[in-house]
Amino acid sequence: VLIPDCYAKNPGENWKHKDAAIYLVTSLASKAQTQKHGITQANELVNLNEFFVNHILSDLKSPNVNEFPVLKADAIKYVMIFRSQLPKEQLLQAVPLLISHLQAESTVEHTYAAHALERLFTMRGPSNTTLITPAEMAPFTEQLLNNLFKSLALPGSAENEYIMKAIMRSFSLLQEAIVPYIPTLIGQLTHKLLLVSKNPSKPHFNHYLFESLCLSVRITCKANPATVSSFEEALFPVFTEILQNDVQEFLPYVFQVMSLLLEIHSNSIPSSYMALFPHLLQPALWERTGNIPPLVRLLQAYLEKGGATIAASAADKIPGLLGVFQKLIASKANDHQGFYLLNSIIEHMPPESITQYRKQIFILLFQRLQSSKTTKFIKSFLVFVNLYSVKYGAIALQEIFDSIQPKMFGMVLEKIIIPEVQKVSGPVEKKICAVGITKVLTECPAMMDTEYTKLWTPLLQALIGLFELPEDDSIPDDEHFIDIEDTPGYQTAFSQLAFAGKKEHDPIGDAVGNPKILLAQSLHKLSTACPGRVPSMLSTSLNAEALQYLQGYLQAATVQLV
Repeated sequence: VLIPDCYAKNPGENWKHKDAAIYLVTSLASKAQTQKHGITQANELVNLNEFFVNHILSDLKSPNVNEFPVLKADAIKYVMIFRSQLPKEQLLQAVPLLISHLQAESTVEHTYAAHALERLFTMRGPSNTTLITPAEMAPFTEQLLNNLFKSLALPGSAENEYIMKAIMRSFSLLQEAIVPYIPTLIGQLTHKLLLVSKNPSKPHFNHYLFESLCLSVRITCKANPATVSSFEEALFPVFTEILQNDVQEFLPYVFQVMSLLLEIHSNSIPSSYMALFPHLLQPALWERTGNIPPLVRLLQAYLEKGGATIAASAADKIPGLLGVFQKLIASKANDHQGFYLLNSIIEHMPPESITQYRKQIFILLFQRLQSSKTTKFIKSFLVFVNLYSVKYGAIALQEIFDSIQPKMFGMVLEKIIIPEVQKVSGPVEKKICAVGITKVLTECPAMMDTEYTKLWTPLLQALIGLFELPEDDSIPDDEHFIDIEDTPGYQTAFSQLAFAGKKEHDPIGDAVGNPKILLAQSLHKLSTACPGRVPSMLSTSLNAEALQYLQGYLQAATVQLV
């Protein structure tokens, strides 16, 4: 393909001819295109590499980034759309040139440069890593970060989402290589956050800004957890202002970043968080659906790191905490969030601090079961009941049920636990149910010598089913038509931050490696306490297949029943 000779003779006059030629080449060469990969199929008639070397590179290399902005934009766009077709060495050659174009005055040019870099950084190389590695970026890291942040100061780009996305992607690619620069950059990010919080108008820009903050925190604190306090010093003044001014669009983000920070602390809760705690329980915050998932996560972090502190210095706030649980549990859309909160209360609060509230918690759950029993609610209820058994013991579970109404424990076993436990999904949830039921079977005297004894074998059968049968994911016919609440009025949606992700928490942890072995050991212990009882109960009513599985558990645990 020949660029018209007239361009070379007089570029100043004839640059439009080259622009037209590049447009023509791009159009002819493109056969198939996706947003994710750029051009995925190219026309064999055009040698894209040759054209890049002969005609595109010269514009990218030109020392004056502000000369012929249209041709510069053409050249950047060429790299961006043909990135999947060009060899890696040419892309690596383009990277420092694109970085220098971030300083161009033309908004189109520096935006294209930011977008092109962001797209190059997401390309996959062999073995599922990025095509361009942090080591290959090392010579350009400082200039890349400098130029990206400087380009936000260029006219028209104060809230340029392509630049902010490129900052986010650079942090994610470079990982610990950004640590030396973070003390400077975090100041610039928080200053930008303060400015945009006055009048949030660019949702994508704001989202990438918060993602970049999360990456700064994660990457730096992974290398040195003690640095979390310097992030809190930088971020809390801005967060406080956002909370005080009730900047609705930003609250779900602020709660997520605060959760991320608090989860990094070892096992204490700083006073700066405790000062905020009462504000998080204000009913107005919980009226907006977008706040609910991140606020629940934040309260869970408070409970995990400071359950004892809350009990000691903020016991008057426990009713407020339970009020939040009560509100969530009443909603079909958010009841699972209510259970997340309740499970954290059970797991992390000192038992005596919630003794007076326990019965009321169970009564609220039963009221909801009677008014609208959904599969989602039952699954969450089962996990909670079994966590209670794990935490406080099977006798405490039986006693609290029977204190609400005589023989209630038997009804719950017969009508909910035995028929429904097969529906529980998720490895941690199944483990909680397995350990909780094992305790009921082997540590609850009422199961051995009252009218509850007839439920002992069916409960064991249900537990073996939980271990061995496929999960029951059927949904009752009538549930298909249940309306999730319509939320009237404007609601800010919950925007999940990818880089604020939370690790799954296992409340039982390493205490129980294999629940099947625990069951075998616990049955063995029970059988030594009352010889002859357990084998006779098994032989009369446990089905043959379940019995066979149980024999396998006993063998694996090298124990026998007596």
